[in-house]
Formats: sequence, C-alpha cells, structure tokens
Amino acid sequence: MSTRRDPLGMRVLVTGASGTFGRAICARLRELGARVVGLDLEPREDDPVTVLACDITDDDAVPAAVAEAIDRLGGLDLLINNAGIGGPAPAELPPGAEVRRQLDVNLLGTWRVTAACVDALVASRGRVVMVSSRMAVMQLPLAAAYGASKRALVAYADALRLEIGTHVDVTCVYPSAVRSPIHDSTAAAGLSLEGMSRYEPLEGVVRTVLRAALRGRPRRDLPTTRRGAVEFFLARHLPALADRIVAGTLAGRVRSGAFQGAELAAGVIARHRPTR
Repeated sequence: MSTRRDPLGMRVLVTGASGTFGRAICARLRELGARVVGLDLEPREDDPVTVLACDITDDDAVPAAVAEAIDRLGGLDLLINNAGIGGPAPAELPPGAEVRRQLDVNLLGTWRVTAACVDALVASRGRVVMVSSRMAVMQLPLAAAYGASKRALVAYADALRLEIGTHVDVTCVYPSAVRSPIHDSTAAAGLSLEGMSRYEPLEGVVRTVLRAALRGRPRRDLPTTRRGAVEFFLARHLPALADRIVAGTLAGRVRSGAFQGAELAAGVIARHRPTR
C-alpha cells in the first residue's frame, strides 16, 4: 500500500501565497501536478499560481474568496494555512495595534479561512497543514505577539483535529527562522533575532510542508530540521531548561550591545545592567 498521497490533480488552497514561503510551496506543488489556488492580501503579477486578493482579517471577504477558490478548483483536498506576519512586541508593554494585527492575521485569519473550508475538506476527506513556528513552543523575547499567536494557532489546530479528525487530518509544521521580509519590522525596531535563532534554508521548510501534505499517515507535529526537533523536545518535555537556554542567549546579546538604542528593549537592557 502506498505511503504517499498522489499530488497529481490534488486540489489545494494556500494562504499567504505571494510571500516567501507561499510562493515556494505553490511552485513546488504545481511542479508535482497539483491544482493550486492561493489567497494573499497583495497578489503579485509573477505568482506561480492563480492568487486571489483576500484580506484574511475581513470576516466578510474570507468566505467569498474561499468559495471562489473552491469553485475554481472544483472542490478541496488540501488547505495550507501559511499566511502570517511578525513584528516587535515586548511582553512587558501593553498590547497595541501591532499585537492585535499579529493575532488577527496569524490566529483569527487562519481560523476564518479554515472554517470556510471545513465542508469541502470533510467532503473530500482532506487535510489541513498549519505553518506554525518554533516559537509556538520555545518563545523568544521581545516578540511576544508572534509567539502567542503561533501557540494559540497550535491550540486551534488541536481543537480542530478533535472536532473533524474523523474525516480531515490536521498537521502543524514548526519552522525556525528563515531569512524573509517577515523579520524586517523587528530589525527596523532594533530587535533583530540575529544571534537568537539559527537560520535554516527555505527549501527545508517547503520539503516539510510537502511531507505533511503528502505523507500517507500524517504526523501530528513536524519540526523542519533536526535542531528544530531537539528544540521542540526540550520545549515540550524540559521547559525550564529551554527557558534557561533562551535567557542565557538573551543576556549575551544584551551584553554585546545588540539592542543598544532600541526603545522597545530599554527595560530588558536596564534589568541586565550589573548591580553595584
């Protein structure tokens, strides 16, 4: 019996389809013979597949865009929830527009799209792949909104699996850091993750998403690298140790002057000053 689903003719919807991850995922699925439609806030003329303009924070726009995508595909076998944004958001500061924006896109946007796809996925006994993040289990400092949104995304995936898992498989994929524009706003605020994360190649993320989508017997959770698998294990089973590792890395970054002049990191810098 085959242990791999045949991508030829598979009907696929990908969110965030015009971004770094989305374009690569769409292109690879198309190469394998899948029929792919994307959703994105700002489709590009050179997108490798048809991408419909859709603001996934809009309660009314999402059902209409999803219905159009499913109509074009003639059904739906696979939903890849890839859309996501990042940005600076220290946990010690009150939540503002930046925090709300990340939660609305990363969590509620995924929820809106998925809910609009459920009937079609149940009918086809399809699959959902959630592109989460290593930060869903191992939080990094100064980016609380992103980590919170991705951890909540996993909780949503768990609930979804319990509700529709008789007919639809649900897998979460956990990339670490990949060089892409998602980090630009954090870097502009002086809170670059350089030195806090080890970057991984985009191709490894795409390969893992395809494994989640096409594996005959789906996995519940899939880190994208061996290092990521170790971090996932530590965060799940030895969280205090994981916290100490991240805290030690942060202290080293502060001592090196990495956040000097960053207003949002002022509290962290002050608390790491040596006492006399």
